[in-house]
Amino acid sequence: MIAAKKISDWSDKELIGGYLREQNTLYFTHLYRRYASKVFAKCISMLSDEGLARDATQDIFIKILLNLAKFGEQSSFSTWIYSITYNYCIDQIRKRKKGILLFTEDIERVKEEAEVEVPDSVILEMKHDQLTKVLEEIPPGDKAILLMKYIDELQIKEIAGVLNKSESAIKMQIMRAKQRAEIIYKEKYGNEFAAF
Repeated sequence: MIAAKKISDWSDKELIGGYLREQNTLYFTHLYRRYASKVFAKCISMLSDEGLARDATQDIFIKILLNLAKFGEQSSFSTWIYSITYNYCIDQIRKRKKGILLFTEDIERVKEEAEVEVPDSVILEMKHDQLTKVLEEIPPGDKAILLMKYIDELQIKEIAGVLNKSESAIKMQIMRAKQRAEIIYKEKYGNEFAAF
């Protein structure tokens, strides 16, 4: 006799299907337990406030629950949740800072100068506390895209899916965000990267 698989071992797809068929909150509770800490971590990294991050996490899961039937499996469930989380946090940042430019691409449209490739080491060699201070000073969209690339280690294709942009646009935004981070770093800490 084959033992039934424990519900905690079900895939995301199985849990979603179970919830949509039976409307039993047990299935959604397992999805919540699986992803709540990741959503909270992303919210706190973007919103920089624990209370706002807690509230945002709850709001995001309500949104996920209400839209679960719309999940079309074009991407993984975790990428879909990431996209909802990212968009929710950006909306919150916009509300707090009305009129802010979200990406340095908006600034770059005004001035036309040659693009300079910035190596990943610009971000990777910054000390954690210095990087945190630098990220607080760049536009929220730039901060988010750098977090996706270097902290969450998302591939360009995944970031493009989250932001609903082309891969080449994402590459350009990452490059510009790195340029902005490098400028702010040099203003704050000088030209030399501190050794670890």
